[in-house]
Amino acid sequence: MPATQNRRMVAVVLLIPVVVTIALWAFAWPAARIAPRDLPVGIAGSAPAADRLQQQFEQHGDAFEIHRFGDGATARTAIEDRVVYGAVVITPKGPRLLTASAASPMVAQLLREAVTTQTLAGGPVHVTDVVAAPAGDPRGSALGASILPLAIAGVAAGSAVTMLRLRGGRAVGALTGVAALVGIAAAALTDSWLGAITGDWWTEAGALGLTVLAIGATVAGLAALIGPSGVGLGALLMVLLGNPFSGITSAPELLPQPLGAIGQLLPPGAGGSLLRSVAFFDGSAAGGAALTLGLWAAVGLTAVLVGGRRRTPAATAPSPGIPEPALAG
Repeated sequence: MPATQNRRMVAVVLLIPVVVTIALWAFAWPAARIAPRDLPVGIAGSAPAADRLQQQFEQHGDAFEIHRFGDGATARTAIEDRVVYGAVVITPKGPRLLTASAASPMVAQLLREAVTTQTLAGGPVHVTDVVAAPAGDPRGSALGASILPLAIAGVAAGSAVTMLRLRGGRAVGALTGVAALVGIAAAALTDSWLGAITGDWWTEAGALGLTVLAIGATVAGLAALIGPSGVGLGALLMVLLGNPFSGITSAPELLPQPLGAIGQLLPPGAGGSLLRSVAFFDGSAAGGAALTLGLWAAVGLTAVLVGGRRRTPAATAPSPGIPEPALAG
C-alpha cells in the first residue's frame, strides 16, 4: 500500500505540470504568433492599377491569398459569401476598402492598416464595412468568449453520462437533450439578451446545440470505448487544444499553421465558424463546418451505443465461482 501511494503521488506531481505546460503552449503560443497566413483578400478594378496593388500585397510573402474581381459589386458579394475577408476596389477617386468586421474584427483592422499604411503608402482610403459586427458586440468579444463555455458544457455532458453509467439509448437521449437545452439557453443569452449574434434565432440555437452535441458525444464515446480515461482525453482534445486552435477570437488564417487548419477540423473551431455563418452571413460557407460537427456527433454517438453494448453484458453477468442465490419457494 505505501508503494502504491508513493507511485500515485509521483504521478500527480509529474502529471499536473505536464498538463499546465500543454495548456500554456496551446493558449499562449498561437496568441503570440498572430499574423496573416494566406488570408483571402480581394482586389477589384482596372488591370494596371489592380496589378500594381497585387504586387504590393505579394511583397508580404504568403501573408495574403489574392482573389481578383471585375468590379466592386462582385467583390462585395464575395465578402458576403465568406470567400474573402475584405477587398480593395480601385476607383477613379482612389482606392476603396471593403471589410467585414462580423467575420473578424481583428482581420478588418489588419486590412485597414495594411492598405492605408503599407500597401498604399498612407494614402487616403475610404472604408466600408460590408457586414458589420453587431452593435451589441462590436469587437466580437462576446462571440469569441462563447466557444469555451460550449466546450465545457459538452465535456460536462459526456462526463455526467459516463459517471452515471448511462448506456445505449438513455445515454444518447441525455446527450441530445443537454445539447438542445444548452443551444436554446445560449441563443437566448447571446442573441436575445446581449445582441452579440443577429441571425435567425432557431438556426443559431441549432448551431450552438450541435457544437455541444459533437463535443459531448465525443467525450462519452471515448469513455464508452476505453473507460473513464476517455473523459480526460476528450477534455484535453476539446478544451486544451480545440478551444485555442478554433481561431474564433481572431481567424483561422491568423494562427500558426497547421494549427488553424487543425482547429477547423475540431468541434470548437467548426462550431465557431458555423455560428459566424448563421449569425451574420445568412448561412454562407456553413456547409463544411456543419458537416464536421455532424461527423463528430455521429461517430461519438455510435461509439456510445457500441461501447454500451460491449459493457452491459459484462456488467450484468454473474461473477464466476459465486453461486446465484436460491429463489424462495
